[in-house]
Amino acid sequence: MGLSFSNLNGERNGSSIGPSLGDIPESCVACVILHLTPPEICNLARLNRAFRGAASSDSVWERKLPGNYRDLLELLPVERYRSLSKKGVFALLSRPIPFDDGNKEVWIDRVTGRVCMAVSAKGMAITGIEDRRYWNWIDTEESRFHVVAYLQQIWWFEVDGVVRFNLPPGTYCLSFRIHLGRFSKRLGRRVCHFEHTHGWEIKPVRFSLSTSDGQEASCEYYLADKEGEQTGRGSWRDYKVGEFVVGCSETTTEVQWSMKQIDCTHSKGGICVDSVFIIPIDVKERNRRKGGVK
Repeated sequence: MGLSFSNLNGERNGSSIGPSLGDIPESCVACVILHLTPPEICNLARLNRAFRGAASSDSVWERKLPGNYRDLLELLPVERYRSLSKKGVFALLSRPIPFDDGNKEVWIDRVTGRVCMAVSAKGMAITGIEDRRYWNWIDTEESRFHVVAYLQQIWWFEVDGVVRFNLPPGTYCLSFRIHLGRFSKRLGRRVCHFEHTHGWEIKPVRFSLSTSDGQEASCEYYLADKEGEQTGRGSWRDYKVGEFVVGCSETTTEVQWSMKQIDCTHSKGGICVDSVFIIPIDVKERNRRKGGVK
């Protein structure tokens, strides 16, 4: 029963030639690949001309782009996308697009087409950041923004941020990317320094978020245990603040967040603050299973 794979590819079986993949109308192929992810579509494009044509169709890639993709394009010079196909637009938007003086980035996930965002520490309000006795900026390749804020010591620890953006409908997760201790390279090896790291085991750090439509979330984490050691010490960690939902009727969503430990009975220090991520919850879960977001 059935046809062999060689027949489907149009190879001779005795004296007859069976149907081939090339006999499938391109319109039918396009209907099928609408249900596939962008990476799967690109893989199918290698099969033959019909699949290649359908996999390049604007009607297919229009469906894979987020509803606000034109807002994302407005962040770029028009000459970068004027002559692009919808597939080219998808590829362009899947790379980080900086805005707000390069302190924020937005991009679409390559698998789902969902909108993701990151905000650098330089795009946030950090108490005491102007005073080098407390904070310093460290250039590093370990950040997507190539710079992190390093706290030596302070009593009032507070980091606040806000973003206003036309996010597509969906559920999003907001998290901080933090590293206890300072890191550097010595003889080509990564070395961590913890001489300033203290105070995070005494009281928890409070994280919170709020949105322009009244949603709120908050949580508390001890960044170090009672012995002063962070779980996963010497590595970056994502601290989830909470989730929020963007509805279909909203054009612009404002999200505010904060991270603070303002108990002035003790000092705290030795921490790197990299960025805040705003990621669709399904993309966040997939990245967590794969080992985290950077």
